[in-house]
Amino acid sequence: MKPISYRTLWGFGAGNLGFGLISQIIAAYLVFYATAILGMSGASVGLLVSLGIIWDAVSDPIMGYLSDHTRSDRFGRRHLYLLIGGIGVTILHVFLWNISIELSGSVKWFLMVFYVLSIKTFITIYITPYTALAAEISDDYTDRTRIQAIKTIFFLIGLFLATAFVMAIFFKSTTLYPVGQLNPTGYRNMSIFGSVLMFLSMTLAYKSTKHLIPELNARLLSNQTPTFSAFFKEMALAFSNLDFRSVVLGYLFANVSSALISTLALHVYTFTFYMNNNGIALIVGIQLMSSILSQPFWIRYSDKYEKKKAVHTGILIAIGGSLYFIACVYFKSIVQANILWLIPFGVLAGFGTGGLFTMPQAMVADAVDSSTLITGKRQEGVFYGTLTLCYKLSQSIAIFVLGIALDYLRFNPDLQVQSEFTAVGLALLLSIGSIISFGFAYMSYSPYSLTRGKMLEIHKQIDLMKASK
Repeated sequence: MKPISYRTLWGFGAGNLGFGLISQIIAAYLVFYATAILGMSGASVGLLVSLGIIWDAVSDPIMGYLSDHTRSDRFGRRHLYLLIGGIGVTILHVFLWNISIELSGSVKWFLMVFYVLSIKTFITIYITPYTALAAEISDDYTDRTRIQAIKTIFFLIGLFLATAFVMAIFFKSTTLYPVGQLNPTGYRNMSIFGSVLMFLSMTLAYKSTKHLIPELNARLLSNQTPTFSAFFKEMALAFSNLDFRSVVLGYLFANVSSALISTLALHVYTFTFYMNNNGIALIVGIQLMSSILSQPFWIRYSDKYEKKKAVHTGILIAIGGSLYFIACVYFKSIVQANILWLIPFGVLAGFGTGGLFTMPQAMVADAVDSSTLITGKRQEGVFYGTLTLCYKLSQSIAIFVLGIALDYLRFNPDLQVQSEFTAVGLALLLSIGSIISFGFAYMSYSPYSLTRGKMLEIHKQIDLMKASK
């Protein structure tokens, strides 16, 4: 394929901003909005969140399979889904955050279920083909890492906007609402902001890559009518690829640490280190910025030392951050007096996980090509859909287990100051659990065998296969 231009690279990468923003808004605000604003019960909201996670996970490989087998001279395999998914999310996201408080409890619950599942469906329609497209728009070994790095940058910007920017701009304290996040108007304004950026993000991704559709169509090697049985056969075929299987397992275990952080970090910062919202925002912001700023390093490092070594290095740096965090727990009285001691943790964790955002996605793109040489099929959608299925299911299981762990550690939500056993136990569960999950991830990535040299040979063989047809 032709070298990818900067316009295509950055325009396509911007498509991940809307996804990161909308996903994080729902993750960060939905439970609070449903309980504190709409007055729904915690149990009903918990069921709603569980349904969303399960549906979100199961629908990914299905959408990937459908996009793999879509044929269109005008839209190719992926681009029509970018439009359908992006527009669907744009519209429904506004409705989600504008449910009337006056409605009965059952009506509000059914509306929430409908909007959440519909939004997650349209997110899947958008993001699964988008992620698969990232593996198609270039077959260059280094460019694939660059593409994933730019995508990661925009994704992390989306997370930052959803957490720091949205909270600061839309939930300011007022005379009527001293606690700004209790103001329903803030959610309405947030919904418009998120939808506008989602639409702009989708438009950039579509327009920056639509000129590649003829070239992408020309690369297809086979055409098969999608069937239910063929879907499971293609998933099994994907898992039969050793390189892909190693990435799936490594990604799965590394994201257990992500589940630990999303579930326990706020508890630990609040009850172990006694941090206020400004302190938490500082450390989280430093971690996100370190991940963003690390992307040029990971591009150059993987280009010089190969992708497997890069992902191993990222894991080791993240483990170093976790070890430093344990030291902070041991000297927590010092850290409580000065939270700046946690900055090295934010830098190390952010820098290390920056590589873990980027490298696995680029490694899957190479695994798709190695599978294509054997099977004659391009299965980007199935590969990436299966990848997200596995890690989302692992995260949901991990979050469920962590809920049990909170009870075991005797966490009491009615206490502003937890016992020493609880405060230290939460922090050690976060740090030691992360080290263990990163250790399993390191071992899982080890069988990965695709190098720059192997990929050059694979691409030559694929070109010969295409020429012979």
